[in-house]
Amino acid sequence: MTGFKRKKLNLAVKKELQRWLLVRIFGVVLLSSLIAAFILYFYAHKEVGDSYYNAHITIRHVSDLLWPVIAAGSMVSLVSGMLLAVFLPQKIAGPIYRIEKELERLGQGDLTVEIRLRSKDPFQDLVGDINQSIAGLRSHIRVIQDICNEIEKSDEGGGLSDQKKLACYELKFFKT
Repeated sequence: MTGFKRKKLNLAVKKELQRWLLVRIFGVVLLSSLIAAFILYFYAHKEVGDSYYNAHITIRHVSDLLWPVIAAGSMVSLVSGMLLAVFLPQKIAGPIYRIEKELERLGQGDLTVEIRLRSKDPFQDLVGDINQSIAGLRSHIRVIQDICNEIEKSDEGGGLSDQKKLACYELKFFKT
């Protein structure tokens, strides 16, 4: 399939889908970050044994040492999760938007439609199946149009019923 170049990040495409994915991904990342921080803090909140009291640095809890590490880990998780949440929905919504636009053209009778996505976009298999279905429809409509044209040519006496004339007339609106 021929691919398209991405011009820019378009967050306006499929806003509801992107928002839905963004909330869920961000929620999962935030929740996992908080759980990891809580577990680390809970296990590190025990008092340090007597042997450490004699050290050069007086430390009452292991958590005093781990708190900066926990905070940094949580921030890294949060930032990376937010980046994932911003770019992942676009990766899904963009191809869905493209498929919808091409299917709208198909719905208007344009059977020359061939859906094309960028080479690394998801849904390549779905698009391939849709394109095969469209090609099959196009082929069947062409055969029926040819038959209709032959019937119209052979109908010199005007004996063709109104329903058949209407059916042949409607078939001419399909762009094949």
